[in-house]
Amino acid sequence: MTDADPADMTLDELKPVLAKAMLPHVPFDGWSRAAVEAAARDLGIEPAMARLAFPGGAIEMVEAYVALADRRMEDTLAAAGVDGLKIRERITLAIRTRLEQAAPHREAVRRATAILAQPQHAARAARLGWRTADSIWRACGDTSTDFNFYSKRAIAGAVYAATLLVWLNDDSEDFADTWAFLDRRIAGVMRFEKMKTRFRPAGDAARLSPLRFLGRLRYPVEG
Repeated sequence: MTDADPADMTLDELKPVLAKAMLPHVPFDGWSRAAVEAAARDLGIEPAMARLAFPGGAIEMVEAYVALADRRMEDTLAAAGVDGLKIRERITLAIRTRLEQAAPHREAVRRATAILAQPQHAARAARLGWRTADSIWRACGDTSTDFNFYSKRAIAGAVYAATLLVWLNDDSEDFADTWAFLDRRIAGVMRFEKMKTRFRPAGDAARLSPLRFLGRLRYPVEG
């Protein structure tokens, strides 16, 4: 996040700044013009300027928030370092970090999810889900470029989406039920992949086993 004065930013630069500033207002005003204007006042910029950042309305506000949350998760894992962790631990940590960072603003996330669930936003919701899954894998060090790239993100996206729905309705202490659910989902993926490999002919295993959510990955060599 830049330290520049919001009043001097381009509209593209202003979007994530506004999205972050909107979060305390969304539980009361939704992802709306009112929340944008309240965020603008908090930032000390003209509301008219802030409105220009989201000409498409609520869905563009949600897109800016999701991009911000993805980047924050990636930055946190990069700073923490994940090289010493197993693949399943990296994925678990990435998803858990993403949700823990959103915890102070769970109602804003709930409202964002409701907007993305609207039929007219189905395509954009799918793209955002894919980007989050890509962020999860990149935060874990994935550099695959073959078919594994797509299959791993499809699985990560499904696990994240399911865990998000549990988290949104979790009243357990410290979200214990959510983390237990996440562990079960990842364990289930591991069992499925092991079973699939066991019953596939050896010649096809390397060629047709791209759904290695927790399988062999290629990571950048540390220099």
